[in-house]
Amino acid sequence: MTVSVSESVPTQCSSAKDRAAREAATVELFEQRARTSDPVEQQVLLERIVELNLEIARGIAGRFRGRGVELEDLEQVAFLGLMKAATNYRLDAETPFIGYAVPTIRGEVRRYFRDSAWTVRIPRRLQELQGLVSAKLPDLEQELGREPSTEELAEYLEVEAEEIEQALAAKGCFNTLSLDRPADDNGLSLAEVVPDEEDIAVSQLEAVDMLQPILEDLGPRERRILELRFIEGWTQSDIGAEIGVSQMQVSRLLRRTLTDLRERLSPMSVAA
Repeated sequence: MTVSVSESVPTQCSSAKDRAAREAATVELFEQRARTSDPVEQQVLLERIVELNLEIARGIAGRFRGRGVELEDLEQVAFLGLMKAATNYRLDAETPFIGYAVPTIRGEVRRYFRDSAWTVRIPRRLQELQGLVSAKLPDLEQELGREPSTEELAEYLEVEAEEIEQALAAKGCFNTLSLDRPADDNGLSLAEVVPDEEDIAVSQLEAVDMLQPILEDLGPRERRILELRFIEGWTQSDIGAEIGVSQMQVSRLLRRTLTDLRERLSPMSVAA
């Protein structure tokens, strides 16, 4: 077993060079896995591939934080997505592993939200107070012969009235709605009317990682033109003066480069 090929590769990548090294090491591990028929060795190699690319999964999970689910839970889902991507990836696909893994992981996280994260999480203090209200409210109603006011309930439970209001307002937050539940008068289900919005930050992460190896294959002039046009915001005439060609030549080079990038990205979109 020759897994050591990737032991020196950084798992925390801060540059294009690091990411390229990680991708190359990942491919080599996949090649090792394809050459062996030993199930134990295949599993060891699969686990090494996952370990090498955990940063990708953590990055995607982090972009979904703050939506009512603990980051640790999101990371676990993202890790499962990474394992799924590593298990299903094929070397003969015209897609770098990163181009296959990112949409796979993102899909797992978004599916988790759609299937499992519809409950609203409230502080434990209010959860406990909800339970106390449910247990003691019948006794107070029987004692008063009517439904108590918020102030009376607060005095009975020896808590602040504001806390009672918060607990009552959060009542029902632990009930998960079925995605098959009718949502309107047109017969549409909840799943059909819930917006499936694209996360811009995750999309940018995916785009950068998928474009990186392709951009590195471009010549210095093509990369310079893209940098000046889309990063620096130069006009085609200014770019032409900078690199010593006419505005028309810049236009043709830019169009040809963008067409080539789109064509090379198309297989990735299909695979995703």
